[in-house]
Amino acid sequence: MKIAIVGIGLVGKKILEILEERKISIEKLYLVASERSVGKKFFFKKKEYFLIPIEEALNKKLDIILFSAGSTVSKKFAKKFAKKNIFVIDNSNAWRMDKDIKLIIPEINANILSKKDKIISNPNCSTIQMLIAISDLHKHFKIKRLVISTYQSVTGTGQKAVEQLKYERENIFSKKVYPYFIDKNCIPHCGDFQEDNYTTEEIKLIRETQKILDDKEIKITATAVRVPVEGGHSESVNIEFHKNFDLKKIFEILKDTKGVTVLDDISKNIYPMPILSKNKDDVFVGRIRRDFSQKNTLNLWIVSDNLRKGAATNAVQIAEHIFKMKN
Repeated sequence: MKIAIVGIGLVGKKILEILEERKISIEKLYLVASERSVGKKFFFKKKEYFLIPIEEALNKKLDIILFSAGSTVSKKFAKKFAKKNIFVIDNSNAWRMDKDIKLIIPEINANILSKKDKIISNPNCSTIQMLIAISDLHKHFKIKRLVISTYQSVTGTGQKAVEQLKYERENIFSKKVYPYFIDKNCIPHCGDFQEDNYTTEEIKLIRETQKILDDKEIKITATAVRVPVEGGHSESVNIEFHKNFDLKKIFEILKDTKGVTVLDDISKNIYPMPILSKNKDDVFVGRIRRDFSQKNTLNLWIVSDNLRKGAATNAVQIAEHIFKMKN
């Protein structure tokens, strides 16, 4: 593959790690950054690379370019690369709800991709981990309604948020990314508030889920909370199905779901936690139990490393699929 990565922040660095871990054969690699970072040095497979400006990358012969530099950069440059017959995998929210652009989780819907899809959107991290866990359940029992509460790591906001948490724990004054202290606190404010009083993170969960599952009839409500955790998002998901289910069958389906690890043994205090998901690609599911307050309803606790499967790993898996499809 001839690859470029735009944005070498938390996600961009994780993409490099995963490309090396998965031993993907890369003929050419270009690392792209903003003007203020051009010339900085990075290492990949013990080889030295210098950051180049995005305009320079436009003149390179590429198979795939992975964007992790925010929606403004994606909106400005993604189509320019696509016009050069380069596949664009975008990790921002720039294209997720565009009706002409596919929103892809490879384990669920990679089959809908074609060679004509030059811009491919990576879903929101919280959406990815939830749908990995529940998509096979949807096939069996058909989801009627979802009530989602997320507990999202500061890494979802970026390096400056990680630094804010670190400095607060060390009693060092620093510029705040969040409107309040995040250490020893929970902030029910992920993304920006919209006119309906939901945040952008909550709206993403709703709209992206309906798009990926191709079912606008699913009723969804969400509350997204930022928590003082450095890696890994957690979710409490209440699922109402159209069909009744046997709890034993739920366990069987989840254990057979690609990308899912079931951690559920309350006799031994075994359940998913962010500390267990760090640097892993699986989505961890536990606290699996029936909701006795209404029929056909299930509770799940879902945890995943948001920088890996929630972002970088999913993007790399899309790249692998494209390369196979292309050849």
